[in-house]
This record gives sequence, C-alpha cells and structure tokens, in this order.
Amino acid sequence: MAAEKYEGLLHDEKAPLADQHNMAFAGTLVTRGRGRGIVVGTGMKTEMGKIAHLLQTTETVMTPLQRRLAQLGKVLIIGAILLTILVVVLGILQGQPTYEMFLAGVSLAVAAIPEGLPAIVTVALALGVQRMIRYKAIVRRLPAVETLGCASIICSDKTGTLTKNDMTVTEVWTWSEHVALDGVGLTGSFTNNGVPTKGSRDIQDVLYYGLICNNAELKRTTEEDRKSNITTEQQYTLSGEPTESALVLAAARGGWFYEDVSRSVTRIDELPFDSTRKRMTVVMKQKDGKKFVVTKGAPDVLISRCTTIQVNGHVKPLTKEMKQKWERSVSQFASQALRTIAVAVRPLPEGNHQAADVESNMTLIGLEAMMDPPRPDVKDAIHECREAGIKTVMITGDHVETARAVAKSLNMLPDHGKVMTGQQLDQLSTEDFKREVGKTYVFARVTPEHKLKIVKSMQSNGHVVAMTGDGVNDAPALKAADIGVAMGKTGTDVAKEAAALVLADDHFSTIKAAIEEGRNIYDNIRKFIRYMLASNVGEILVMLFALLLGLPLPLVAIQILWINLVTDGLPAMALGVDRAESDVMKRAPRHPNEGIFARGLGTKVITRGLLIGLATLAAFVITLYGSGGLPDLTKAQTVAFTTLVVAQLIHVFDCRSEYSVFHRNPFGNRTLVFAVLLSFIMMLAVIYVPFLQPIFYTTALSLNEWLLIIGLAAIPTVALSWSGLRRKQ
Repeated sequence: MAAEKYEGLLHDEKAPLADQHNMAFAGTLVTRGRGRGIVVGTGMKTEMGKIAHLLQTTETVMTPLQRRLAQLGKVLIIGAILLTILVVVLGILQGQPTYEMFLAGVSLAVAAIPEGLPAIVTVALALGVQRMIRYKAIVRRLPAVETLGCASIICSDKTGTLTKNDMTVTEVWTWSEHVALDGVGLTGSFTNNGVPTKGSRDIQDVLYYGLICNNAELKRTTEEDRKSNITTEQQYTLSGEPTESALVLAAARGGWFYEDVSRSVTRIDELPFDSTRKRMTVVMKQKDGKKFVVTKGAPDVLISRCTTIQVNGHVKPLTKEMKQKWERSVSQFASQALRTIAVAVRPLPEGNHQAADVESNMTLIGLEAMMDPPRPDVKDAIHECREAGIKTVMITGDHVETARAVAKSLNMLPDHGKVMTGQQLDQLSTEDFKREVGKTYVFARVTPEHKLKIVKSMQSNGHVVAMTGDGVNDAPALKAADIGVAMGKTGTDVAKEAAALVLADDHFSTIKAAIEEGRNIYDNIRKFIRYMLASNVGEILVMLFALLLGLPLPLVAIQILWINLVTDGLPAMALGVDRAESDVMKRAPRHPNEGIFARGLGTKVITRGLLIGLATLAAFVITLYGSGGLPDLTKAQTVAFTTLVVAQLIHVFDCRSEYSVFHRNPFGNRTLVFAVLLSFIMMLAVIYVPFLQPIFYTTALSLNEWLLIIGLAAIPTVALSWSGLRRKQ
C-alpha cells in the first residue's frame, strides 16, 4: 500500500516502521512526488538487509511427518530384531534345523519391516502434489502438503492475501442518498449497472467530479471496447496512485470515462495534492468558455472551505445541522476502517484567482468511501478452517483499526479475541509474549522481526503453524513456519523462495483445499502402516505360536517373502490413492507430538494381527490333524499360506476407514479392488500352476479347504469391524 512521506523528525523514537513517515526504505517504489534524502544505512543495515539477515539465520524445521516416521523406523527396527531373534532361538531350542530357522528368521525380519513405507510415502505425497496442481497450488517441497494437513494455526498477512491489494470505492454518500457499490476491484469486471445512471444526480456528480479531479488513467484498449457498455479486465489498462485509481474505477462503473468527458471539458490548471494541504484542486474549462473548480480531499478540510451543499441537484446553505450530519457520516465510515475522500465544486468567475480564492465558498457534493476489500473466497475458507479446528490469525503492518475492521468483516475476530500492535508486543516479557500470542487474533503495525517472533512463539506453544504472505517482509516468517505459503501472482520472488507452497491463483480458499489434501495423505499413510504392520504381526505370531506349541513351521521362507512382496505390496500401494473420508475436515488438528500409533491405531494393529495369526494357525492345525489320516505338511502349509493371504486381502478394506469395513463403499477405491484381484490371481497361480508348486512348496486345494480358508480369513475383519460399527452408532 502507498504511504505518504515528508520531511522532519519523529516525535516518537520507538515508532513502528509503518509510522516512520520521514524515512524511505530500500526496496520500495515511489508512486508519486520527488525529493532528496540523507542515507542513514546501507547494505545489511537497511530494513531490507535486516530481512536478509533473518532469512540467513532462520532454520527450516523438520516436518511433523518426518519426525513421526523417524520415530516409527526406530521402533520397527528394534521390534523386528527382538521378535526375529525370539522366533529363531525358540525354533532351535525345539530341535528345528538351524539352517531352516535361520532362513525363517531372515524372512520374518524382512516381513516385519515395511520396507515399502518410504515408497508409499513418496508416492502418496507425489500424488497429493499432482492433485494440488488442479487447485492452482504449487508445492515446492514434497512434505509440505501433509504438513499443512496438521496445521493448527494459519498466520496470514492482510494486504494481498486476505484482501485484494486494490483500493476500491465501496460506498458513495451524498446529502440525498447513500449507495453501497456492489462491484469489485481493479482486477474484476464492472458494468453501468453497478450504480444507477438515471434518477441519482448527486451520486453521479460525486463520481463525475472525482474522475475530473484525478491524475489516474483508465484507458480502453480498442475502439470496440470504448464503444461497449461493459468493461472487463482484458479491455482496459489502469495506471496511477491507488486512491485515485479507485475513484476512476468507481466513475467507470457509473458510466464515466475521462476520454469521453475530455471532449466537453479541458483542464487548464491544477493545484496538486500534498500532505499539508490534504486536498487537490483542478480548474476546468467547458466548451462554452465557462470555468469551474473541482476539489477533492480530506472531509474535515473540505467542509471548512464550503458554504453550500448540493441536495438532489439543488444548492442549499450549509447549516450547523448539516455539518453535524456530515461529521457523523465521516465518523461512521472511519469506524468501519473506510478511507473517505470528499468532493466539492465551485463555478469560477472570469479573472485571475489565487489558490486561496478558488478553494473557498465551494459547494460540498458528497464523499466516496473506499477500502482494500477482502477476497470473496476468504470468509468461507476461514469458516471451514474454524470447523476443522484451525485458528486463523492476521499479522499485518497496517493500521490497527483497519486490521480490526477487516478481521471482523471476515468473521476472523471473535468477541473475546484480542488485537495487539507491535509496540504492545515490545513491552511484553518472553513469558507474557507466549501467553498473549495464544489469545490474540490480530497483530497490527508489526515488523518482520515481530512476524518471525510470533510464529516461533506459537510453535513453542505446541502449534503447527502455517504462514501466508506475499512480501519481502513476510519471507523470514514464511521460512520459519512449519509450512510457508506464498501468493503466486502478487508475491515477491523472495517470498516464493522462502515458502514451501505457492498459490498460483492467490486464493486463500486454496489453503483449505490443501489442508484437506494433507489430512487425507496422512490418513492414507496411517492406513498403509495399519495394513502392513497388522499383516506383519499376523505372520510373526503364527510362526511364534506354532513354535510355542511344538508344531511344525506353518510357513516356509519363500512363502513369507512372497506374501511380503505381492500381498503386502500391491494393496498397500493402492491405499496411498484412497479418497478422503467424509469427516476429514470436521476433525480437530493433530497434536504435533502425536505418535503414529495414536487414536487407536496401535490397538488395531495388535488385535487384527493377533486374530489373523490365530486364524492362520487354526487353519494350519485343522488341515494338519483334522483329516484323521497321515498329516500332510505341504497341504497344511498351503492352507495356512492361503488363509494368511486371504485374511490380509479382506483386512485391507477394513483399513480404509477409522471405524469399520462397513463404513465405506468397498468399491470406492477401484485401484484397491484391482490390486486385490491381481494379488488373488497371483496367489492362485502359485497354488495351481504345476511348475510353481515345488518352488513355493504348495499344492492344489479342494472346495472344502477353500470354504475353511474363507471362513477363518473373514473372522478378524468381520468380527472387529462389527464391534467398531456398533461403537460408532
């Protein structure tokens, strides 16, 4: 946003950067005026240099997913080694051949460790990145999408992120009428229907005179565009200071374009705006030679130079009551953080006139109220984030009242929510700072150092923080946050480089979509871990129970490796592309210290794995000793092998839901259905293809044996899923 600068010394040595009106900072642009200054800092001593130093010294934090997977890897390695040693030692003590037990131990070690986990995580994140491209979000670092899924706080810059960074006239006020404009800003479209073109003389005069007393330019790009009644973003070019551009755009929405007006009036003199006078005046000449003066500026300045007002096109005296009405209206707009520009006119008699003459005895027409409007998608996105348990916080360098008004208009600031300024933050101790940050929803008049400190304080309070921004001053906080989100259109290159996610369309609602995608990715990773570990636990327990009972080995090494490669691999990969559950955005965010086995996952892994192991062992024992004839070890091992595979293929559908296999449509993931069918066909090949039977120590099975296999394999999933469904109900 443009800010006025003027010479002189500051009365407050601790004034925030935004209030240091006598300082021009490196990296900023001059939109209007000229001047000379004294250099007081170069290089790293400038504000830009300080930001660069913050970027150099700020470290990127490890994502929650990376921390969880690192912890999981340690647990799995220790657990696999201990269980494998236990099985091998028990087998040798019971007289099993050392060589066979060694092979079985190695096979179990391979089976116990889900070596496909890195591939699944990478594939799940990569697919998430592809899906995010459809939402116009560009992921620069792979774990970023999942990290956003567990965000508990979104810290957002105001200008350009929550708002459009376009000054837009939202209301026009006259003594006879008050109109709220329903159009949009500089990047939208507008028509003559935005403001009535007939029956509203005073409103039209405010728009007309605001256009004439103006140096911004709105030009149609072609002659056909100039003749059309509708002006769109592609049909015009707008240049000039933001406030004046807003007035020109409002006039265009009322049907006034300077290239049309200039045919009937000509500017012959101008008294430019400056911060001392707080007004701008132009002297215009009509075709008939008559002259008139138009002045625009601060409402309190203009009313002191007016003696009359315009009501329904008629000039009336400015009375004390009218002045009070004017002051009340200006105060009301100010309370809404709207910037007001008043417009006054005066017919100019023949002769030479000084500035003091032309800017006196004027007729006050009305005023235009403007603001940087919120983006249309932001309000709903903030509401959906709130439903997902995510707090949205505004961090801006803008004025506190402006920030408060925007936050209220977006329903971001609750009744109990606090608003704090950078100066107030500087007065707090470290402990008070951490405590107050948790209660605050709007931080105004803050510096880049404040933004960085706020983000780190929130992280120290146990939050996963997402930071959004578009400027260079946002870059240190973007880098320090658990995930930085930069605006793609309006964002600076520095902000994009520091961020992990770039919104190509600058829509805040895209963040909500990314959060949903991130939560689904983490859910899919948990599904994979649940499936793989439950299957692995079943494999280990069936071997362990058999050795404890003095039974032959139910599975040979090649069968264990085949299960680990085929049965575990294909369906597990398919879980990585599963769609999100219906309540994914209704849950509270995960705690950053939450373990991978939280929310009952560890219990599910143990119970399912235990039942799969018991069902497999039961099938093995029944086949080995239930026929009454001589035990057929190959037949029993084939039944055990098949039971274990079928139980896992049934169990994979149970893993799609946090509740039960009955909670979701089993055919909702077609990739999973295909993977299960392919695994089942490959299992049949191992059992029935003659040249594969000696390799995998299998034999053909009868119908009765298949009935036994299916009945036992379904028990772990159906029994526990039914109890889970009853608990959910």
